[in-house]
Amino acid sequence: MKRIQYDRYGGPDLMKLENFELRAPSKSEVAVKVHFAAINPIDWKVRNGALKMVTGKTFPRALGSDFSGTVTSVGPGVSRIKVGDAVFGLTPIKNGGAIGEAVVVPETFVAKKPNSISFEEAACLATPGITAWNGLVDKAGLTSGKHVFINGCTGAVGESAVQIARMLGAVVSGSCSADAMQRARDLGVQAVFDYRNTDLSKIGSRYDVVYDTAGTMTVAIGLSMLRKGGFYLDINPTPVKFIRALFNRHLKPIICTARADILDNLARAAGEGALKLPVVEIVRLQDAIALVTALESGRRLGGKGLVSMA
Repeated sequence: MKRIQYDRYGGPDLMKLENFELRAPSKSEVAVKVHFAAINPIDWKVRNGALKMVTGKTFPRALGSDFSGTVTSVGPGVSRIKVGDAVFGLTPIKNGGAIGEAVVVPETFVAKKPNSISFEEAACLATPGITAWNGLVDKAGLTSGKHVFINGCTGAVGESAVQIARMLGAVVSGSCSADAMQRARDLGVQAVFDYRNTDLSKIGSRYDVVYDTAGTMTVAIGLSMLRKGGFYLDINPTPVKFIRALFNRHLKPIICTARADILDNLARAAGEGALKLPVVEIVRLQDAIALVTALESGRRLGGKGLVSMA
């Protein structure tokens, strides 16, 4: 089997398409033949070593987090998933390996793919959807009628957050680039601001939840936009922010934390047509390194880039 991997932390030149041997799933794990993998910024952040305190020093490391595919075997104790199931999910951050022909992951890191969506669509859902859910539901406890502002509302996490917030009955405002504003309105964002030409600290409105899904806001601006009792969700956590959050309950740094119930909820929403991310480009596995490198260098797709294992 083949997958993209690297033998030390560093730049895109370290990525190689290499052979590997898939291990058998252990207790509560499943093996999945990957059909599609989605490319996410977390993939190169891990490879660059930005999270090496979490990911450790074991090499080679495999690239990629989000995937869709078919279960080929299961370990002892697996109950939610069976061999032959079409699934989507993500790999633990310590392991990676989605951009490859097969992966072994915990059962709680996958959900059954709804019949009404394609493998391509399913591959996009996990990391953006979980990150949005972690913030809006787990940290902010978002309920119907609340007002939410999403910075970066047409990025993958941003679009997921818009759709989940609306699914929960919230009123959504947000910011994005000028050329994406109509896309935001189509998603149901009621008040849309051009981030290049707007000082968000001066827009006047105040919100129950402000979610910086783009990682470009300062904590001061985010907190200044809150109503009394509101929450500022920060997608770019740092040790300093975690310390600050200990003394300010309104600041909530967000780390993508997978759970089976979240993935099942995302599957249900996608199956009902309430959650969908646009697929813009699909490349073969042998061409994946070039696309990852281009996206890391700043190329914008306006949607998700996928890798096909076919």
